Formats: sequence, structure tokens, C-alpha cells
Amino acid sequence: MANADTPGAALRRLVAEAAGVDADALRDDAEIAERGDDPGPAARLPALAGAGGSIVGVVPRADPGLARQLLNDGEVTSGTLRLVLTGGAEARLTGASAPLLRSVLAEHGVEAYRHDGDSPVAVFLVGERAVVGLFDERGLAALLWSDAPPVREWAAATCRRYLSAADPV
Repeated sequence: MANADTPGAALRRLVAEAAGVDADALRDDAEIAERGDDPGPAARLPALAGAGGSIVGVVPRADPGLARQLLNDGEVTSGTLRLVLTGGAEARLTGASAPLLRSVLAEHGVEAYRHDGDSPVAVFLVGERAVVGLFDERGLAALLWSDAPPVREWAAATCRRYLSAADPV
């Protein structure tokens, strides 16, 4: 269980505030994996992504290792995969690796969009489940997932807001 100073606790507080729920109540309505847990957040993501069929998400950071794991190990190709790249992830679409990134996205059937802003967290709606990731300088630090209606509604609204302000890649 995450103590008050961990990335998981910080992520729980952030999601609770954003979704308008009590952080203590969210302890019962959400699960969290942190770096150092067995399995950790990166190891949990493919199974979470594969469980929904359709995924829409906001991605603030391009983590090549995590993306490879998700696209190669996860069963995400069975439904729609729509990603809004923002922040550092969006910057990769204009850098030297842009052609390769676009090719990989297209190869996996990802509908990709560019957003000029940023997001403090990655937010995904996977079927009826909200999945939220917190990054630090070392990568994915914590992952929270929840089926609680207020969290799902917040995740869906967040994805819609970013998608409506984004341009197709």
C-alpha cells in the first residue's frame, strides 16, 4: 500500500481531486501499482490495455520501452486505439524520430493526434475502466486503475477535451 510520500499516493490524490471524490474512498475503488512493486506499473499496463477492446488516451510522454511492451504484448489491436500525444510525446512527432514513430503508430492501427499542450498524467479509458499513469524522470512511476463511475467519467471527459483540441497526425 502506498504511503503518503509515494508516487502512488500522489497519483491517488491527483485523481481523487480531478474526479471530485474523496481520496480515502478512492482507496477502495481503485488499484495502484508503483515502481518497485511486483509486478510494477509497466508490467501491469499490457494486461489492463488488453482487457478493454477500445482505448482512448492522452499520452504526455513517449516511453519507447513501454510502447513496445504495450504494442507487442498487449492485445490492443482488437479494437479502436485512439491516442492524443501531448507534451514530450507530441514533441517526438516533430523530431528526428518522427517518421519512425508515425510508421509504428500506423502499423499498429493507432489513430494518433497531436495536442500542443501538456498533461501531468497519462489518462486512458479502456473499455469501461479508467487507467492513469504518473511519470517521473525515470519513467512510469505509478499506475492507477478504477471502474468507479466518477473516475471513469473524469477520464472520459479528459480524453474528449484533449481530443477535441488536437489535430490528426
